[in-house]
Amino acid sequence: MLAAFSGHPFLAELALHDWAEQRGINRAELTRLSGDEVTPQTLEPLLAPSLFGGGGVIVDLSGVKPGKELMELLAGAAAPALVLDVTAPPTRAKVYEAHGELVRSPNPQRPGDVLGWLVPYAKRQGLKLEKDAAAYLADVFGTDLTGIAGELNKLEFLPAGTRLDEATVQGVVGRERAGDSFAMLDAATAGRPAPALEQLGRLLRGGEDPFRLLGAVVWQYSLVARCVGLIAEAGGPVNENAAASRLGAKPYPVKKALAVARRLDEAKIRRHLGRIAQADLDLKRGHDPARTLQRLMIELSR
Repeated sequence: MLAAFSGHPFLAELALHDWAEQRGINRAELTRLSGDEVTPQTLEPLLAPSLFGGGGVIVDLSGVKPGKELMELLAGAAAPALVLDVTAPPTRAKVYEAHGELVRSPNPQRPGDVLGWLVPYAKRQGLKLEKDAAAYLADVFGTDLTGIAGELNKLEFLPAGTRLDEATVQGVVGRERAGDSFAMLDAATAGRPAPALEQLGRLLRGGEDPFRLLGAVVWQYSLVARCVGLIAEAGGPVNENAAASRLGAKPYPVKKALAVARRLDEAKIRRHLGRIAQADLDLKRGHDPARTLQRLMIELSR
């Protein structure tokens, strides 16, 4: 009996749990193999029912490159063989589908995808997360769905009727939202230094290295400058996908860069690039990193 589970590791594990439960398979009775333990010699005796019944195995293929012999053993399993294969390339997927079952779970990577999973998952846990609270969890944990699930478990212990808004959830989690360097630049070029400095503070408190952060600003502003040139050349609005293709960059950062570039012209972008160059020089001369970056955000806001 072969069944494999692909997708995000946390969701694949949940799918395995549900699949086994629906079929009356006690996972606690199955041997679990991972890493160097996953060999044909270790696996073979676990794939046939014992004299007393039972048998079976959970095989975690994370970091393992299973050879032909191992896959053949799995294909011929007489006892339950539950395989966590989060990537499940086509060659292995064919084996699973030909000799058993492949359960594909989602693998959310973007914030919107994480939210799309989080809201219904929380609801199934009996938690009515408010929109800002769900967005906060997705922002803080990203694709760490295991971390999110752990925090939801904590929320279940709050008194009945507690409003699960962002402030309440953040009080339980105890972590600040991650800073966003594009949001920082967007606020600065819109003439809003306060939110720009807030984003900068979050980034620095989150452990972002000032030199790396300034490097990100340099890269982002080089993209912004190229977008300013595209807008000037077009004499009007520029399509995001067309701009991404023209610049040889991914659509998401180009979309963000265009939002900043629409507020600038060639003269302003030249002044901003000069200020960024001066901040880079100040950092290299040993000036206080936080003060240097704070001053830069204020200058970009003018």
